[in-house]
Amino acid sequence: MPVHESAAKRVRQTARRRAVNRARMDKVRKAVKQAEAAIAAGDMKKAVDLVRMAESALAKGGKAGVMSKKAASRKTSRLTKRLKTTAKK
Repeated sequence: MPVHESAAKRVRQTARRRAVNRARMDKVRKAVKQAEAAIAAGDMKKAVDLVRMAESALAKGGKAGVMSKKAASRKTSRLTKRLKTTAKK
């Protein structure tokens, strides 16, 4: 248990930030999984919409600091690449 008032405040802040970051990261993971599932199923119309939503979620996650901007960019790039290769088939 924290002894000082400021330490107690830091514990509260950290707990809140952790909860917010987890929620944001869950949203990112869910969007990416849905997009990948649609690509794997071959449903191009749905996949295009879900990839767009996943790109948005990844960009927001990178901007918010939940993940690094470069990691978000890399995941976005790989996802769109997968979509394009599947669309060609």
